[in-house]
Amino acid sequence: MTPVWRERGFWIALALSYGVAAVGGAFTDLGPWYRALQQPPWKPPDAWFGPIWTTIFTLAALSAWWAWKAAHTRVQRQWVIGLFGVNALLNIAWSALFFTLKRPDWALLEWGALWLSVVSLLIGLRHLSTRAAWLHLPYLAWVTVAGLLNHANVKLNGPF
Repeated sequence: MTPVWRERGFWIALALSYGVAAVGGAFTDLGPWYRALQQPPWKPPDAWFGPIWTTIFTLAALSAWWAWKAAHTRVQRQWVIGLFGVNALLNIAWSALFFTLKRPDWALLEWGALWLSVVSLLIGLRHLSTRAAWLHLPYLAWVTVAGLLNHANVKLNGPF
């Protein structure tokens, strides 16, 4: 069995995953507007967000690679691409709505679709690879926390 770091497919998945992270990060501005928002006392420190998201995107790349290797038909591979593609678009859209457009209220509405897309990764990948599916549990936990934080931001700072 070849180690993961020797597999070209893993590096492609990692590059795509980090590409999504980079685009989302480009929409994330922690400038004066964000700093002025009232935050709930339980909000994690800003310094935690980078390492947490890096871990999540790394796990997503590993999951995508395992699911891709387990997919034996064109339809299965299209399914993998579709699940990850929809999730990537929703992940980026949340950052754009919250940080760039400065609309936490809209981001909260979109958050529901993002959360469901993570659940779809868990459920949709399990028939190909249970380990690929389970790698999204930390993502689901973090997106749940992010939704609660988003809700608190709307409640503490609205209307927008």
